[in-house]
Amino acid sequence: MKNSIRFVISPCSLGYVLVAETANGICAIALDDDEQALSAYLQNLFPKALLIPNHHSIERAAQVLALIEAPQLPCSLPLDIQGTAFQQQVWQALRAIAPGTTLSYSQLAEAIGAPKAVRAVAGACAANKLAVAIPCHRIIHKNGNNSGYRWGVARKAELLRREQLKP
Repeated sequence: MKNSIRFVISPCSLGYVLVAETANGICAIALDDDEQALSAYLQNLFPKALLIPNHHSIERAAQVLALIEAPQLPCSLPLDIQGTAFQQQVWQALRAIAPGTTLSYSQLAEAIGAPKAVRAVAGACAANKLAVAIPCHRIIHKNGNNSGYRWGVARKAELLRREQLKP
């Protein structure tokens, strides 16, 4: 039997947000300007899962929307974090970055005790499936400029602004 994933796509101040969850917690939060692109993203992310549109997940979506509006708030959502041991180590370190703080990829690599793994750290950030809940938007280029972001550099800049940071 396929694993089932309930999901909802909702408008938000950054376009649309996809919130998907398993019985263990939220397994994906994604941002885009296009609802269809979010649906396709979810299908590609979990090709073997039974995807169930669940518009009754308004409470969970409301919690994610609140986090998007105020990304400096602590994330208390139940998360189903799926990734390699290294990715999970990076994502845990990302969750430990205080709101209002940014790090470079090299600083994050140093923080996890792997200073030579800068590219692997960047890859783990890019593989993050939980926008805002795992705040990879707090990682910037070592020169202080805003760097890439899976859900768009403009969204990253806005999330940083909402945390009262200068991107």
